[in-house]
Amino acid sequence: MFDGDGQPVPDCMLEIWQADAQGRFSDPKDKRALPNSAFRGFGRCGTDGNGDYSFDTIRPGPVPDPDGRAQAPHILLAVFGRGMLMHLYTRIYFGGEAANAADPVLALVPSERRATLIAERQPGNGNAVYRFDIRLQGDNETVFFEV
Repeated sequence: MFDGDGQPVPDCMLEIWQADAQGRFSDPKDKRALPNSAFRGFGRCGTDGNGDYSFDTIRPGPVPDPDGRAQAPHILLAVFGRGMLMHLYTRIYFGGEAANAADPVLALVPSERRATLIAERQPGNGNAVYRFDIRLQGDNETVFFEV
């Protein structure tokens, strides 16, 4: 997490929501949603003194948009921070995902800004590891959505 000067932001809280690997959200009112599953698709994490954070989760499956078109696998992210009157919303897409090219929400973002929404795969210990830098302002500011 970086501020407009490229300095780490050590005191933000991040919240994620995501579908499971089959593209289903955990919703107790939805009879199709994850019966008898421990996966809830929600997490919170604070940034540390270096602005770092991490979530250990599964890769979500594609979910339909309101018109029924498939959205590329992604994680919804809210950013809460000191001095921010309103929290910010963005999405984390996965680098190398072919479905990104047809994602209806990603298509709304100007092509030169889409990279700010793409997490890049990093070397890991056998598990998939992705890095997603959040820039609150300035050069390469992360795209945030009005909700």
